[in-house]
Amino acid sequence: MEQSADHLATAPVGKLLIRLSIPTIAAQLINLLYNVVDRIYIGHIPEEGSLALTGVGVCLPIILIISAFASLAGTGGAPRASIFMGKKDPVSAEKTLGNCFILLIFLSLVLTTVVLIWNRDLLLLFGASENTIEYSTGYMTIYAAGTVFVQLTIGLNAFITAQGFTMVSMRTIIIGAVCNIILDPIFIFLFDMGVQGAALATVISQAISCISVLHFLFGKKTLLRLKPQYFKLSSKIILPVLALGTSTFVMQISESVIAICFNSSLYKYGDDIAVGAMTILSSVFQFAMLPMQGLAQGAQPICSYNFGAGNAARVKKTFRLLLISCTAYSFFLWGAVQLFPGLFARLFTNNAALAAFTTPVLRIYCAALLLFGIQIACQMTFISLGKAFSSVIVAVMRKFILLVPLIYIMPALSLFTDKTTAVYAAEPVADTLSVLFAGTLFTIQFKKAMQKMETSHSSTFDAVKNISAQDSEKEAR
Repeated sequence: MEQSADHLATAPVGKLLIRLSIPTIAAQLINLLYNVVDRIYIGHIPEEGSLALTGVGVCLPIILIISAFASLAGTGGAPRASIFMGKKDPVSAEKTLGNCFILLIFLSLVLTTVVLIWNRDLLLLFGASENTIEYSTGYMTIYAAGTVFVQLTIGLNAFITAQGFTMVSMRTIIIGAVCNIILDPIFIFLFDMGVQGAALATVISQAISCISVLHFLFGKKTLLRLKPQYFKLSSKIILPVLALGTSTFVMQISESVIAICFNSSLYKYGDDIAVGAMTILSSVFQFAMLPMQGLAQGAQPICSYNFGAGNAARVKKTFRLLLISCTAYSFFLWGAVQLFPGLFARLFTNNAALAAFTTPVLRIYCAALLLFGIQIACQMTFISLGKAFSSVIVAVMRKFILLVPLIYIMPALSLFTDKTTAVYAAEPVADTLSVLFAGTLFTIQFKKAMQKMETSHSSTFDAVKNISAQDSEKEAR
């Protein structure tokens, strides 16, 4: 395994980042298709597409909660596995993988039970109305039955990426996404199952992806293998995983809280169209976020492995390239949204009223998108370096300290005559302040981490040098 992982320490950083990032970006974009394709097809259901789209959009908070628990194990365990690999400790890396596998199984059972029992109450809490609740419950009941497939696919795929097998991780996602694209129209339109057909297509597709992931991690080609002897939870292994994964968990779980806040505020000042527009806005923002997260996932094995190996120069270069790439992408997509907002809106609906309402507010909602590459690069690098506390602080600052209060503060100000527009404007204000905070904290913490690593590496080198000198003197005697 040590020899196979050497490319993370020796290959040119630029070429390595491209080779690792392209498949992860593709995988992130393809993974987005699970929800986006559903919404596109659902939004075009004859006569009831607009209400159905809003109903499924209300399911998003619960879907994000399920994904967040998968990320808790995946983004917490995978970087630690990479760091152990850098330290030449494959046993600890495989123990981490095994513990995360069992954790994901347990979380799946709990989440499935909760959602199946209380999905109607949760959906009403998250913004479903009497007009949309039947669409919401129809979709969520079937989706919940496939929770275990979602958990294992998302959580364990991170370990495939962490080893540098990004083409394999992309392939596991592609298999499911292609199945979803094919099955959606068959179940929705041909079998006339509507939103329930969309959910069934997604569950079947996720199951196929899950089988692909497990086949690889139980097989002979993987560097880190799922082994039954490591399936017993160990506090020494799992607690640091949970601490490190908390940042991504908070970032994703907060999306549910944010969705509740947005929906409740939009219902107060608007109607079903305002909430339906929020479904489209969040989908576009997901489209912006996931490729940047794909870039960060491509950089993660390089950062984590070399951080474990004590190679500060290589970690710095990797972060610099990640920052440039994420910033360039966020600027490009910001320009596309500002120039062609109607194109993005019409992608999700053929309802003229909903598209007309969404087009101007999309510009406002994504106004600070050009800065967001900085946020992603800093926060994900914190995770790659095992800096759990700093990554959590950044996530909490953006969502809970800034955005939640602003959703209610902005409409109370006299800056906007239209209160629903003021609600949407909370997002760019929070994003701008969050980027300033994240950039400042990262500059301080990253400098300290690099200095500490360089000092530790220098001390180790000096110690080895002294031992060698003493051995030489003994031989001379």
